[in-house]
Amino acid sequence: MPEAKKPEAKPEEIAAKTDKAAAAPADTELPDDETVPGGQSELTGLFVERPESTTVIKGKNVTFVAKVDSSDLLRKPNMKWLKGKWLDLGSKAGKHVQFKETYDRNSKVYTYEMSIIKVVEGDAGGYRCEATSKDKCDSCTFEVTVEEEQPANILDAFKRSGDAGEDAGDLDFSALLKKRDEPKEEVDVWEILKDAKPCDYEKIAFDYGITDLRGLLKRLKKMKKVEPKKSDAFLKKLEQCYSVDKGKRTQMHVELHDPNVQVKWLKNGVEIKPSAKYVFECVGNKRTLTINKSNLSDDAAYECVVGEEKSFTEVFVKEPPVTITKLLDDVHVVVGEKVEFECEVSEEGANVKWMKDGVELTKDGKYRIKKDGKKHTLVINEATIEDIGMYYVYTNGGESKGELEVEAKELEVLQSIADLSVKACEQAMFKCEVSDEKVVGKWFKDGVEVKPGNRIKMSHIGRIHKLTIDDVKPQDEGNYTFVPEGYALSLSAKLNFIDPPKIHLDTSSTGSKNTIVVVAGNKLRLDVEITGEPVPTVCWMKGDTTVSVQVRVETRTTLSSFVIEGAERPDEGQYSIIVTNPAGEDRAELNVKIVDVPNPPENVRCMGVGEDTATITWDPPKFDGGAPIKGYLMERKKQGSSRWTKLNFEVFESTTYEAKKMIEGVFYEMRVFAVNGIGISQPSGNSKPFMPIAPTSEPTRLTVEDVTDSTCALKWRPPERVGAGGVDGYIIEIPIKHLISKWMTMNTLLLLVHPSEDNWVEANKEPVDKNTYRVKGLPTGEKLLFRVVAMNIAGRSPPCTMKQSVIIREIMENPKIRLPRQLRTKFIRKVGEKINLVIPFQGKPRPVVNWLKDGEPLENKSVGIRTSDFDTILFIRSAERDHSGTYTLSVQIDNMQDKADIHIQIVDKPGPPINVMVTDVWGFNAALEWKPPKDTGNTDIIGYTIQKADKKTQGWFTVYEHNRRPSCTASDLVMGNEYSFRVFSENICGLSDEVAFTITVPIYIPPSDLEYNKPAFKEKDMSSSPKFTAPLVDRVVVAGYSTAISCAVRAYPKAKIVWMKNKMIIGEDPKFLMQNNQGVLTLNIRKPGQFDGGKYSCKAINDLGEDEVECRLEVRGTGSHTHTHTLSRIHT
Repeated sequence: MPEAKKPEAKPEEIAAKTDKAAAAPADTELPDDETVPGGQSELTGLFVERPESTTVIKGKNVTFVAKVDSSDLLRKPNMKWLKGKWLDLGSKAGKHVQFKETYDRNSKVYTYEMSIIKVVEGDAGGYRCEATSKDKCDSCTFEVTVEEEQPANILDAFKRSGDAGEDAGDLDFSALLKKRDEPKEEVDVWEILKDAKPCDYEKIAFDYGITDLRGLLKRLKKMKKVEPKKSDAFLKKLEQCYSVDKGKRTQMHVELHDPNVQVKWLKNGVEIKPSAKYVFECVGNKRTLTINKSNLSDDAAYECVVGEEKSFTEVFVKEPPVTITKLLDDVHVVVGEKVEFECEVSEEGANVKWMKDGVELTKDGKYRIKKDGKKHTLVINEATIEDIGMYYVYTNGGESKGELEVEAKELEVLQSIADLSVKACEQAMFKCEVSDEKVVGKWFKDGVEVKPGNRIKMSHIGRIHKLTIDDVKPQDEGNYTFVPEGYALSLSAKLNFIDPPKIHLDTSSTGSKNTIVVVAGNKLRLDVEITGEPVPTVCWMKGDTTVSVQVRVETRTTLSSFVIEGAERPDEGQYSIIVTNPAGEDRAELNVKIVDVPNPPENVRCMGVGEDTATITWDPPKFDGGAPIKGYLMERKKQGSSRWTKLNFEVFESTTYEAKKMIEGVFYEMRVFAVNGIGISQPSGNSKPFMPIAPTSEPTRLTVEDVTDSTCALKWRPPERVGAGGVDGYIIEIPIKHLISKWMTMNTLLLLVHPSEDNWVEANKEPVDKNTYRVKGLPTGEKLLFRVVAMNIAGRSPPCTMKQSVIIREIMENPKIRLPRQLRTKFIRKVGEKINLVIPFQGKPRPVVNWLKDGEPLENKSVGIRTSDFDTILFIRSAERDHSGTYTLSVQIDNMQDKADIHIQIVDKPGPPINVMVTDVWGFNAALEWKPPKDTGNTDIIGYTIQKADKKTQGWFTVYEHNRRPSCTASDLVMGNEYSFRVFSENICGLSDEVAFTITVPIYIPPSDLEYNKPAFKEKDMSSSPKFTAPLVDRVVVAGYSTAISCAVRAYPKAKIVWMKNKMIIGEDPKFLMQNNQGVLTLNIRKPGQFDGGKYSCKAINDLGEDEVECRLEVRGTGSHTHTHTLSRIHT
């Protein structure tokens, strides 16, 4: 059946077919006139040889080869093999998919091979290989079609050229291409093919002129009803494929024989876990997998596994075609104008193609393509005649076109308008002539359209256009332009007005007439407009002399500028400007006054502080800047900080200011600005630091601590409220009236003090830091009153006054020793320790202190004595045993005395016991006796420690500790051994340094008649089959970095270890190092590459059995992104 001739495909049909091809299943064959999904991308020339699409018989092996030229590459290229859009086959390397890589050093070509072992239906589909190296990239696509095995005699109908039989040259189809007459009656080829054998399909196709053999086979496959193979697990399997729009939901259903059996759902061979995206449903014997919100990553192969049976399908996610929602409009422009073709599409970011005359338009100097969301624009900057034509925009879902028309405009100027110079009250006429008498136009003056009036007239007679101005005035001067309507043309000329020179000086905004006020330091620029034709000359004068070099004069045609760059007070004065031209002269006078900001205020100081306030005053500035002072602005900051805080925003007129809301105890600094009509002065100098603070409250509990004939010791408590300023000290005061009668005898005291306002005098010249003070030089027998005042930076606190007067007379007090509690019993210390005894006493006047030892005066130089007014100290740097004894302390005032005895005992380690001997031996026992040591260490013996040693081991073992008696019985001795014994004496200092031994001949324990019957030894069977105690663990490593995998096995007898990769024994490959250390097995992989990934297993075998563990090793390339897959661990 001949194939009908197809019409030429339109662009929208091509785009539609492309979308359909992209959405078709991976194993679907496409007609020759349709595009292959995922066609080759734009290459950069890395591939020398690319893998080609092929058809494979199910169960056979297939190998794809790709070659990459690395002569221009700086480093080794990175090769990726992918299936579909994203599935990286590197993670699937193993028994089914294998990779190989070789390198030819001569040609610098890398050869990459991918082998698929025993092809299955799931291997059908589109594949892609990518080679990348730094900024270079190349990729190519190919397809694998899987077919059922067919009889091999399909070629029997064909002959081969040559005489070599079956392996001769190409197939010779000449016998089949005989000219045939057209069949007279129409034959149904499909009925013939239904009944024919598969080996006759190709012959029948040639007989009836069918050229699309693949399409024929596809259609025939659909027409035939093949009895499905019955499954033991599935009543209804998955559909062959599912198609879903992007973002929609899809469901896959299977029905099972057994409603209680468990199923697994796999995606690209990886088990799917339930989630919000993947929902599993189980209703009776029906199992459903729901995929919510499908995206391109869901475009994959899926399996439903029940036991050993599987059901396969594929899901194809379709992206909706992009349509054009706003079509192109036709554009009509004039040569040189800007052209914009604009359209809108249905999706943002969609790719569109602009074409003209079958050629795609790209961004260059002439065309610009803009994208703004859904809006796409083609811009032609300057249109030319060559740009005329039809412009197209294409998407994968539609097209639009728009026509561009460019019109050329030309107008010939026969006579242009000329410049005119006219005097006042004369007539000015502009005249021009153009080639087209129908052209109308407009007149403009300085860009503003000229309207006709009493003095201005416009005329158009034929090809001549005129503009007439009567009674010309100065404002008529300017540039006049005639613009013909509809043409990009303009004619211009200038009207010059001849006039005597004149100065146009405006000083109305400066106050006084012709007076200019300028701030000192600022730039003064006075632009004086000058009129006159011809251009007049300008001269500036200050008084009778030309302006100095500090003043610059800039003169242009109609403007003269008077410039003072930095105005200073000497620049003040009377200035004049004189302009002259042949028509006359003009003169103007002006006065320049220089003003400035005032000088900063002076002498800023703090006059007083409060708890959170301070009073600040300052002196006005010496120079007010030529303008009256309006007021002042104040700022403050903390000392050490650089941040100033404004205290007022309205000017403060007075020179005394009270700053408030300050923090007590913090130092502040102040500065002041002066303000006049010109501005704000520079800040004054900082004031001296001051602290807002209030005096403390009065001291408390003022009492008398001690009184003598001429002194009085006082003590008091600190104030209850101290504040942030703290307390600098205390001043003790005495009423001056109590000292007037003793002036002659108290002159020494009065010379040191100053009377206060309330007639109290200070007893101390400088404040005291402590809360006690002894006032000296007081008159004996006089009644005196005291008070104390706290001082700080804020001044004096309120005084604390005693309630009663004090009589200055010493009080007698009996001597008394206050012996510490630990000294009331025997004071024991070890030899070498330090002794420091502090014993307080009391008594008035100061008592006499005396020390005795054992009733004799203490003359030992190693014992030190120190005595103060209220205690005495006895100290010994290193105690010795001769320091032991009774020390007597006595304190005496006249006939009154007090004594105390202190018993000091210095102890040391004891000596060894004497005459250690064995008094009796019986059975397993030995009796020992000894005598106490001669030296007990100056203390009691608290016990003994007995140790034994046998002749064989010569090791000492403790028999008794803290044995109080000088005898003991050693038990649990071994018969037949010889023993030695030693004894230590012990006191509170520890065991004696020396030891007492028994007689030199060891003690022998005779054996008894007992006999020991040794039980028979029964050997334990340790045999066991291999068992892994620690499994292999899945690893993800980086290519180029050495790694290791390890496990642990237990077996007896020792097991034989076999390492395998993808079920193949590794053997003696130098890349791998196998180690066995006490059952810990390690496989070291040196610098793994992409092809070293896969499934590794370790098998242990002995006579009793075997065991095996597995893990998966994934190798990721450095600097490239790889997909992370779920790793599974399998234990046998």
